Amino acid sequence: MVRLNVRSTISPASMMPPEQPLAFPVQDLSTGYRDGAAPELSGNPSTPLWRLATFLPAVATTGGLIAAFTDWFAMGGLSIFEAMLIALIACTFFWISLSVSTVTVGLFTMMRPRRSNTHTATSPQNVALLVPAYNEVPWDVFGNACAMLEQLDRGTHRHKYTLFILSDTRDETIAEQELRAFASLRSRLPDHIALHYRRRSENTDRKVGNLADWVARWGGGYDAMLVLDADSLMSGPAIVALTDEMARDPSAGLIQSFPQLFGAETLFGRVQQFSNTIYGAALAEGLARWVDHDGNYWGHNAIIRTAAFASCAGLPRLDTFRSKGALILSHDFVEAGLLRRAGWGVRFVPQVKGSYEEVPATLIDYVLRDRRWCQGNLQHLNILGSKGFHPVTRFHLFHGAMGYLLSPAWFALLTVWALIGKGEEANVIRYFTGENPQVAWPEMSHVSNLAILVFMYGMLLAPKFLGAVALLRSGPSLRDLGGAGQFILSFTTEIVVSVLYAPILMVQQTIAVARTWIGYTETWSPQARQGGQYSMATVLKFHAIETAVGLLLMAGIFEGIITLWLLPIAVSLAFAVPLSMLSGLKLTRFKWTARQLGTAEVFNAPDIILHAKRERSRIRAAIEDADGVAAE
Repeated sequence: MVRLNVRSTISPASMMPPEQPLAFPVQDLSTGYRDGAAPELSGNPSTPLWRLATFLPAVATTGGLIAAFTDWFAMGGLSIFEAMLIALIACTFFWISLSVSTVTVGLFTMMRPRRSNTHTATSPQNVALLVPAYNEVPWDVFGNACAMLEQLDRGTHRHKYTLFILSDTRDETIAEQELRAFASLRSRLPDHIALHYRRRSENTDRKVGNLADWVARWGGGYDAMLVLDADSLMSGPAIVALTDEMARDPSAGLIQSFPQLFGAETLFGRVQQFSNTIYGAALAEGLARWVDHDGNYWGHNAIIRTAAFASCAGLPRLDTFRSKGALILSHDFVEAGLLRRAGWGVRFVPQVKGSYEEVPATLIDYVLRDRRWCQGNLQHLNILGSKGFHPVTRFHLFHGAMGYLLSPAWFALLTVWALIGKGEEANVIRYFTGENPQVAWPEMSHVSNLAILVFMYGMLLAPKFLGAVALLRSGPSLRDLGGAGQFILSFTTEIVVSVLYAPILMVQQTIAVARTWIGYTETWSPQARQGGQYSMATVLKFHAIETAVGLLLMAGIFEGIITLWLLPIAVSLAFAVPLSMLSGLKLTRFKWTARQLGTAEVFNAPDIILHAKRERSRIRAAIEDADGVAAE
């Protein structure tokens, strides 16, 4: 074990290379911009057909649904209320249908033999691996960094890699631990492996400002930068594969990998990890097929052409009706749009394996992160009209916002369904007032209620079944998923648990939208990847609204004024508190539970994950040993 000095003796200047500045102008969203250095894009000629194959079924089925509901509601005339209800149904259904068609396109893509271009020669690239950190667990960040650098050092390639830990940490104790972790890692790695650390005195503009500071001061020395998150982990071959893709495609400004989830130990974390692995692959393949060079950026595990990014992706402040000069929060979507606006391609390559990230451990941790994302994604509605954006970029921005706006739409439909109850003679309004409202209630028989429920859940579950078929056809073997019996049990468990949590997440996202709408500013704190510890009082307060809604629904069902078909949703909402506490159940405590919802990262963990875990433990021991010396 390396014994570290209680306070690192490495000077700040020695931790960074000489500066190589690069102009990084702020962009103007009110005028178009074309980068003269961007070569002409040559997109795939089949892309329009793939887009047609994705969007046409979604539009057609949504149109058919509108026609069916219009015919059902229009007996005796179509009221404004009924027209609004049909519009809500159409809006929610279109996005579900689009997901199904995207997965179907992905399924078809995965079934086809993939053409390899690995034989194509690539020019050597000088690449910076950037790891922004903000009050993160130091041994996790530096342990991942060590595993990636050592795998790259052992690999065969022509590229040069330099890793930068870019700290914005405000906590002085954590900052001191970062210095010790850096000293530990620097003493372990050979001198020819390039590793640097920088901590900003002020975290101006958060992650956006952190990366902008590096680009402006050191970006001039690197052909590309591979941006990682503090919890990101990429295998050496995956990093090289992304670099090769960038070298082969001079028109690419950004190439996004498809991060798999790893390290989940709790029930909620494992559900997300299993879902991402089993169902996400087909969705990712379908998305990659129709976006072509008009893709998106998720903020991490992506390689970016440094000069292209500097020339056209400097983010301006945003003026909205609520605030002037606001920081663009979900910067990644906008940066991808600016690159595409300037003529650079933005690609998505899910076939690159070995790209990983971690996941929130509990329902509350997930919701807290989701609230921040909601605030950032809804902000994109103010950018939709910016000059020069590609139509697909505008779709990405709008789609990101709709991902959150759909929850209030679903909640509105749930409210209407509850108010309609059993029809004209038995509904909530008549129960409380004795008067029939001036609304022509549709006839809600047991058959129609069942049809709506089956149709809704069928469309929601269809991508899961299609994704499972696609992955088993071209992805990991059943042995890597624990065997056929274990896979079926995990698959069933994931569906049941997801159905239980979906109504709670619907209400929480509705709350997030409302908080954003009234101008509440979320705290952008580090993600609690190991799971927060929450008292019963905290959980009760956090889930008070959905609990109340669930109890009201159950009371209405008991009184016979709300349809029994809403019972599954009512139970989920009413039991939000115990379900939330159950979400943090640690499955790794026992041998049998540790197998549940397992993926290849659990049953046959790749070397990079095992390597990272060993390095995390080693660096943690070194830091704690130093802390022990300090205490003495």
